[in-house]
Amino acid sequence: MIAERDGYCIRFARADDAANYYEQNYCPLDPEAARLTGCKAEFTREEVVSFFQRSLQEEGRYFFLIVAPDGRIVGESVINEVDPVLRCANFRICLYHSSQRGKGIGTWATEVTRDFAFETLRLHRLSLDVYAFNPRAERAYAKAGFRREGVLRDAVRDGDAYADVILMSLLEDEWRALKGR
Repeated sequence: MIAERDGYCIRFARADDAANYYEQNYCPLDPEAARLTGCKAEFTREEVVSFFQRSLQEEGRYFFLIVAPDGRIVGESVINEVDPVLRCANFRICLYHSSQRGKGIGTWATEVTRDFAFETLRLHRLSLDVYAFNPRAERAYAKAGFRREGVLRDAVRDGDAYADVILMSLLEDEWRALKGR
C-alpha cells in the first residue's frame, strides 16, 4: 500500500485485480466518468482486462488503484510516459463512481501520486491535461500544486460542442516549496 485515509487506500495494481477492476467499474461505465476522461462509453471485458494487463507490464508506467473501505476498486491514479532523461512524466486520475466524487478523494489521491512522482521517481516535472468542462478536477489539481500553463483551444468535443483542454504542470522546486522542503 502506498497510502491510506479514512479507510480508502492507494496501492499498486496487481494482475489479480483485472476482473474486479472491470466488473466494479465498467459494468456499466459511469457516463460522467467516460465524459470527463474522454473515453468511449462501453468496453468489452476483453478490452479492459487486456489493457489492464498490458498496463502492468508497460515500462515507464506506475498504475495505482484507489480502493474504498469496503474493498471495491473505485478509481485509478497513473503516472505514465516517464522520460528518465528529462525526468518528466504525465499524470492522470479517474474516480469511476459519482458517489466517490466531491469528497476530497481525488485531491488526496492526486497528492499521494504527486508525492510518489517527486520523492520516489525523483521527477523534475509532472504534467497533466484537463478538460475545461471539468472545473472540479482543475481545482483539485491546483490545490495539489499544479499550475495552469496553457490552453489548447477547442481541442476536444463535449457532445455537439467543442471545448478547451487545459495544460497544467508542477515542477520539482514548486513541489519542494509546497512540502516545506
